[in-house]
Amino acid sequence: MIELDLQVASDAGRLPAEADFQAWCALALRQRSADSELTIRLVDEAEGRELNRTWRGKDYATNVLSFPADVPDELLDIPLLGDLVICVPVVEREAVEQGKTLDAHWAHLVIHGCLHLLGYDHIDDEEAEEMESLERILLAELGHPDPYAGDE
Repeated sequence: MIELDLQVASDAGRLPAEADFQAWCALALRQRSADSELTIRLVDEAEGRELNRTWRGKDYATNVLSFPADVPDELLDIPLLGDLVICVPVVEREAVEQGKTLDAHWAHLVIHGCLHLLGYDHIDDEEAEEMESLERILLAELGHPDPYAGDE
């Protein structure tokens, strides 16, 4: 079971339904047999920029930030997976710039963030290929095109 805490801290844009966020998380996390608790916080550009600067040292708002829970199991008896922070204006801008539907881009970023919470990364080429391949498969199940098409 997935317990999702959806926090809307941005009034900008057309947001997907909470059921969509739940479905995207369930798809990305289905390989995990344990229950999962996570928070998705939807933010404006100012909050997104501040968090990116504070936690990554980069002075701009990015599309999604992932904060895996780093708590030993013996300290907490809850299936806390972590938090995602998604910057609404960045998502909308990127969808237009990349020629993607807003729904496809939202699905991609939620899935991408959830995979980060599971420990996937894209720091080196091998890790990136594994993560991107899984993203392509999951998004195809939703009927969305390859999010990385044209990136080559």
